[in-house]
Amino acid sequence: MRMSRRHALSLFGLSAAVPAMARAAAYTGTVSFKHGVASGDPLADRVILWTRITPEAAAADSIAFSWKLTPMDRRAGGAKSGSGVTDASRDYTVKVDVAGLDPERAYTYEFTANGVTSPMGRTRTLPTGSVKDVVLAVATCSLYSGGYFNAYEAIAKLGRVDAVLHLGDYIYEYAPEGYGFETGKLLNRQPEPAHDCITLADYRTRHACHKSDGQLQAAHARAPWIVVWDDHETANDSYVGGAQHHNPATDGDWNARKAAAIKAYYEWMPIREPADHGFAINRAFHFGDLVSLFMLETRLTARDQQVTYDRDLKVGTDGKSDVAAFKVKLNDPKRKMMGAAQEAWLSAGLKASVKAGRPWQILGNEVIMARVNAPGLRGAMGDESVEKLLAGLPASARKRVDGTERIAALELPYGPDMWDGYPADRQRLYRLIEAAKANVVVVSGDSHGFWANELYDAPVGGKRVAVEFGAAGITSPGPWGELKGFPVGDILAKTNREVIDSNQDEKGFVLLTLTKTQAKGEWVTVSTVMDKAYTTKSLKTFTADHGANGVGPLRRV
Repeated sequence: MRMSRRHALSLFGLSAAVPAMARAAAYTGTVSFKHGVASGDPLADRVILWTRITPEAAAADSIAFSWKLTPMDRRAGGAKSGSGVTDASRDYTVKVDVAGLDPERAYTYEFTANGVTSPMGRTRTLPTGSVKDVVLAVATCSLYSGGYFNAYEAIAKLGRVDAVLHLGDYIYEYAPEGYGFETGKLLNRQPEPAHDCITLADYRTRHACHKSDGQLQAAHARAPWIVVWDDHETANDSYVGGAQHHNPATDGDWNARKAAAIKAYYEWMPIREPADHGFAINRAFHFGDLVSLFMLETRLTARDQQVTYDRDLKVGTDGKSDVAAFKVKLNDPKRKMMGAAQEAWLSAGLKASVKAGRPWQILGNEVIMARVNAPGLRGAMGDESVEKLLAGLPASARKRVDGTERIAALELPYGPDMWDGYPADRQRLYRLIEAAKANVVVVSGDSHGFWANELYDAPVGGKRVAVEFGAAGITSPGPWGELKGFPVGDILAKTNREVIDSNQDEKGFVLLTLTKTQAKGEWVTVSTVMDKAYTTKSLKTFTADHGANGVGPLRRV
C-alpha cells in the first residue's frame, strides 16, 4: 500500500531542539565526538549548534550532555550554556537552537558528555544595521568516493568567511560500485553502507560516513552553514512523486524512502527544522542592510517529473525526432519547480527586502538557472580535432559526444533536470524579480562545473534580470570528465548567450563577496582531489554592479 505524505511525515518524530524525554537509565559508558561539531541557520539573535555523541557500546539508553557558547571578543556578558539528552530516536545527534544572542558577534562552542569534551567550533550571528560587506563560501556536490575533501579544508582555512552556503548533494545515495567508484577504489575511500541508501539506517550511516571526514569537520567548525538539499540526499533526479534512481519494485514506496532520507538529513545537518518537519525548507536570512538570502527548495515540494530525451523525444518512422511535440511538453505552463506557495513567499520576501533598502537579493538555488543549449562540439572544434581527441579515449566518450551532438543539432537544452526543463516556471520566477525591482544574484550547484551567467527574461533580446554564479563540485566528477582535452566550458560560453564563462574541469567553490555597490564571484579551485597535498588558486573572478534598474552585466577582473 502506498504511504500517504501525512503518514510518511509521522515517521519523523523530530524536534527542532533536543528530545525532552530522557529514559529512566542514562548511558554512562564511554562516548566520543567522532563526527565533529557544526553550527547553522544563523540569525541576528540565535544559531543552531549541532553534534553527534557516539556511544562506545550499543546504547539503548539516553545520553545526557551539556553545551556552552562563549563570545570571542572581550565584551562583558553573552555567554550561554545548557544541557539536554539525546537517544537512538534521533541517532544520538544533538541540535540546540541557542537564542538571546547579540547580533554580529562571533562565538566558540563545545559539548560535553560523560566526561568527554567535543572539538571546539566557531560561529557567528548575522548583523543588523549598517554592513560594509558580506563574504560567503558557496559549495556543492561532495561525493565521498570522488576524492579527498580538499576544497572543504580550503574553506576552513579562509581568512574570512561569514557563512558557508551548501546548495545540495551533500551526500550521494549510490552504492560504492556506482558513480565515482573507480576513484573511491583507488583511494580506498568507499562510502558506507556498501549498497544504495534506501532505509533510515542507510541514510544515517551515509551521513555519518561523510561527517567522519576531518576536512569536512574543519569546514563545519569554521563558520555557520546555511544548507539546502538537492536530489542525492534522497535519490538521483528526484521530484515530488519519485526519482530516476528509485524503482518501486525493488526500492519500495517512494514516500517512505523520501521520509527516511529527510529524517536523517534533519538529524545530521545543522538546520532549523520546519514546524511540520516536512519538505518546505525555503527560508530567508538577512545580513543587516546589505543582503537578503533566500534559500529555495526545488526538489520535493512541487517539482513535476523531469522530461528526458530518452523517454519524451520521440523518433518517427522517418528517423526524425519530433522536436515540436517535445517542446510542447517541455513548455507546458502547468509544470512546476517551486509551486504557488513558495512563489508567493519569495515574491513577498523580495519586495520586503527591496523596500527595506537592501541592495542585494541572493537566491540560494540547487540547479543552473541560465538558458544553456547542449554544446555542439564538432561544430565548434571541427571533425578532425574531435576525432583526434577521441582516438585516445574509451568508447563511452564517443557515445557522449554523439549524444550531445544530436541534442545540440536540435537546439535543445543541455540539462532538462535544470531550470531549462521548466521554462514556464522560470519565467514566473523572473516576473517576481522584475516586479520587486530586485538586484538578484543567483548561486547554483548540481552541475559539477563553474559558471558565470547572465539571466535574461527572453531567449532573444529581453531584459537582464539577474546574474548567476555556479559552483563546481567539491569532488563530484562532472559529465564531461572522460572528454579529456575537450574545451567544453569554452564551447558552452561561445555558443550560449547567457553563459559568459564556464569551466567544467576544476573542483572547488565560489567565494562570493558583496558590498553596497558590487557583487564579486571568485572561482576558487584546488589542484587535486586525489592527494591531500594540494594548493588552491583563484581561477577567475567576475563582478557585477548594483543598478537602479537591476543588476549590471558581469565583468571579468
